[in-house]
Amino acid sequence: MIGVEPLRRVALVGAGLVGSGWAIVFARAGFEVVLHDAAPGQAARALQAIAVSLADLEQRGLLQEPVAAVAARIRVADELSAALAGVDYVQESIVERLEAKRPLYAQMDAIAAPGVILASSTSAFPTSAIAEGLRGAARCVVAHPVNPPYLVPLVEVSGAPFTAESTIERTLELQRAAGQAPIRVRREIRGFVLNRLQWTLLAEACRLVADGVASVDDVDAAIRDGLGRRWVFMGPFEVGDLNAPGGLRDYLERFGPTIEQINAAAGFRLEPAQIEALHTARRALLPEPARAERSRWRDRRLMALARHLDEAATEKR
Repeated sequence: MIGVEPLRRVALVGAGLVGSGWAIVFARAGFEVVLHDAAPGQAARALQAIAVSLADLEQRGLLQEPVAAVAARIRVADELSAALAGVDYVQESIVERLEAKRPLYAQMDAIAAPGVILASSTSAFPTSAIAEGLRGAARCVVAHPVNPPYLVPLVEVSGAPFTAESTIERTLELQRAAGQAPIRVRREIRGFVLNRLQWTLLAEACRLVADGVASVDDVDAAIRDGLGRRWVFMGPFEVGDLNAPGGLRDYLERFGPTIEQINAAAGFRLEPAQIEALHTARRALLPEPARAERSRWRDRRLMALARHLDEAATEKR
């Protein structure tokens, strides 16, 4: 936007997994970061976790600077007012409870200087549910990341009908400047885009297991060893476009009737017994004590993939 100074100072309210991930995103991109959490000691614990992740990134060649230089851009503020002083943008990542978010937004709206964007990491609530009725509602927006955001760059930017266009544009601009890959959700909808796709796939996965078509592990393998290999690089429309001689129209004409038949069944209810059975199947494949290490393994693999994609981006398409 012409005449608008770039946003370079951010406050992160909520220092859990998502807030810590955002700290890496912004500090790595050269932003000044202030980290705040109302829970005593949480911000300090977050700094320790951030240091570990930064060291992993450096080891895999995914930092352009030494760890110390990136970490030096992150500081902690014990009070909300101190965290919001002098910043351009606020990213809230507290617990997913509306009764916690609404009073926090009222506080932030009263404290933050005019023009400061108030963005939420929520994956559940639309902007209107969080900011309706606030004096500064026009500067409120959802910027929903994918965890961990410093390895998975998608950010869904979704405003309410009362969100100013400039708020949307500046948020998209900031996310791009931070190295993220933002998309604009053009109207409020439950689950935004990513989770609607993800949860629709999960619902079908549950049906396949419930109907005895495949096991939990085999359904995971269909994505892990099949679709996921393509989806790393392209989305479903591009997959279809490249998988038929005549492009996407040809693909949909060929497979449209089958797609319609598969999706013709209406209604799906996930019963408690089925949830328990699915959970039990996963624990049989991965015992609870091994989950934390598996998460770390996932992050290391994503780091390797991120480096590969960086290298691939330099090649001529």
